[in-house]
Amino acid sequence: MSHPSEISQRDLRSRSREIMDAVERGQSFTVTRDGHQIGELVPLRRKRRFIPVDEFIALGRGLGEVDADRFRADIDAAGDQFADDPYER
Repeated sequence: MSHPSEISQRDLRSRSREIMDAVERGQSFTVTRDGHQIGELVPLRRKRRFIPVDEFIALGRGLGEVDADRFRADIDAAGDQFADDPYER
């Protein structure tokens, strides 16, 4: 993202479409009134729904091996917290 540009409140009113299009493209603005900074217009950060496979694999590198027996024991221990079967007579 680029360094925020300063725009006056008057510019924001008169050039709102142009400025909002720039925000949509990733540009940020600091809004001023009478020479004083009063706010910022910044693009929303979009959440990605999918991660490319290569990036997903890279995220997992360096995590180490999973001990399957220990993992199963942890799952069983967590499951025992809810051992009561509500449907059992």
